[in-house]
Amino acid sequence: MAPKYRPLEFPVTRVVMREGRGGVRYMKAEKPLGEHALRLTDRLVHWARTEPDRTFIARRIRHADGTLGDWRPISYKEALESARRIGQALIDRGLSAERPVAILSENGLEHALLALGCLYAGIAFCPVSPAYSTISQDYEKLRHVLATVTPGLVFAADAARYAKAIEAAVPPDVEVVVGDNSTGLRERKVTSFADLLATAPTPQVDAAMQATGPDTIAKFLFTSGSTRLPKAVINTHRMWCANQQQMRESMPVLAQAPVLVDWLPWNHTFGGNHNFGLTIYNGGTLYIDDGKPVPALIGETLRNLREIAPTVYFNVPTGFEAIANAMKTDDVLRRNLLSRVKMFFYAGAALAQPVWDTLHEVQEREIGERIVMGTGLGMTESGPFAMYITNPHVKAGYLGVPTPGLELKLAPVDGKTEVRYKGPNVTPGYWRNEAATRESFDDEGFFCTGDAVLWIDENDVHQGLKFDGRIAEDFKLGTGTFVSVGPLRARIIAAGAPYVQDAVITGINLGEVGALIFPTPAVRKLAGLPDGVPLQQVLESAPVQAHFQRVVNALATAATGSANRVARLHLMHEPPSIDLGEVTDKGSINQHAVLKHRDEMVQHLHGDRLPFTLKPEAK
Repeated sequence: MAPKYRPLEFPVTRVVMREGRGGVRYMKAEKPLGEHALRLTDRLVHWARTEPDRTFIARRIRHADGTLGDWRPISYKEALESARRIGQALIDRGLSAERPVAILSENGLEHALLALGCLYAGIAFCPVSPAYSTISQDYEKLRHVLATVTPGLVFAADAARYAKAIEAAVPPDVEVVVGDNSTGLRERKVTSFADLLATAPTPQVDAAMQATGPDTIAKFLFTSGSTRLPKAVINTHRMWCANQQQMRESMPVLAQAPVLVDWLPWNHTFGGNHNFGLTIYNGGTLYIDDGKPVPALIGETLRNLREIAPTVYFNVPTGFEAIANAMKTDDVLRRNLLSRVKMFFYAGAALAQPVWDTLHEVQEREIGERIVMGTGLGMTESGPFAMYITNPHVKAGYLGVPTPGLELKLAPVDGKTEVRYKGPNVTPGYWRNEAATRESFDDEGFFCTGDAVLWIDENDVHQGLKFDGRIAEDFKLGTGTFVSVGPLRARIIAAGAPYVQDAVITGINLGEVGALIFPTPAVRKLAGLPDGVPLQQVLESAPVQAHFQRVVNALATAATGSANRVARLHLMHEPPSIDLGEVTDKGSINQHAVLKHRDEMVQHLHGDRLPFTLKPEAK
């Protein structure tokens, strides 16, 4: 019998194809894009008038000792009033897209209100990865971001937490606004966030809002991407609003005043555009989750999900893995989370099949049906939503069909098929980087994503596409055989579950394929060693070594040739480095950066098999 799913509507299930030259094909949804708002603030004003008392956003109060207490909600009416006050304060300071607001802080109520104030006043803002200020030791990326956008105002909710970064990277003539009274900044004058909120709005701020339009820059989002220094993606109101309407037409469940419990960082497009945006666009409620899918913080996420029942739930694969395992034994979590959720949705990396299986098992046991796991494909440059599945029977790697209003170009590149985008949700380019903008669009104006795709079913284009890796990540062995990194990485993660967080594929110009394995915290339990034992000792333990030997054997048995035969693994006891660009805030691995900075380790891994390595003098 086919599994039973909680009902979910899939209105975009048919596509229109046309043929181009040189094997190029074009694909778009049969369903056209409907009318949508011209600017996101139109939706804020709408909900403030029609549902003034509905909670727009809430966050737990953080006490002086660091503990988290009750929820502090902000209604739509309060949000609009605060946006007008803050917007007036920003106008008074003469800020603009040329001198925008840079927000250094994590997700928070002040962060949300400041962003709304910027949107209302037509002043661009840039949420900056907190890791660039709090984890980085050299502040190179933070300096790069600030040099690129040249902010006129920098905000940090927790001055003491960001003091060192501000003193090191923020120019002395840039105003600093803090969210608390303890500045931690000895060398510079600061403004309190309360001062912005105390500004009396005038007709000037409402006129500024009315003067904004579809081409007004709403924000800059920096790529976490494949280069060490990220690029500033221009996000306009047209791009953001068109994408929200596209999401709503692909996922009608979002139109039902969605309730979110969400940790995803707002400096990334998934958290900041997709989730924050859909809350405003559809009159939803966003509960800020101060947890994260890491051992030290996942307990807070589970606490929130025991208390707040979301109607749609978004996370990255590591988050779903932790939640799936917790639901096996946590009756309250399982009962509350599954009580009214209509859709799960993952993005950011591959979701291993064992995680799907566990989720389905606990769902069927608790509610007698499965929850659809939505997914698709998108990127910062597409707003981010671009493709979405067409039915509930989803498998790892499925992407589906283009959202209404977006045309795909399927272009042959190096033996694969690259998917390219053209539509109202695609960025006009990179801020102050004309060269990168030119390089990113082809001669027909399609944005070149670098993502490779295959047909789910070659005989039925309406089922859509599946992921086939990143073209730039693929490489050749010394024999000239191409290695497709994305699918191989997914196979390794699945084979090593639940002990593999991610894998970096090695073997460029070498004789065989290998992999650097970043393990999950679960390996400690597998090792059977006491807490506090160094990770290196855990990874060298007999149970862990035996498990990964079985993984290598299984992968070799299933291989069909040298391009997908993983011959050797190395278990990494050092985590990927944010400073070196090896990992993003969401935990996604940058294959190129890891290989670049761990070359000596790679050479050691393949040390007895280097027949195809070029000698230095032959390079």
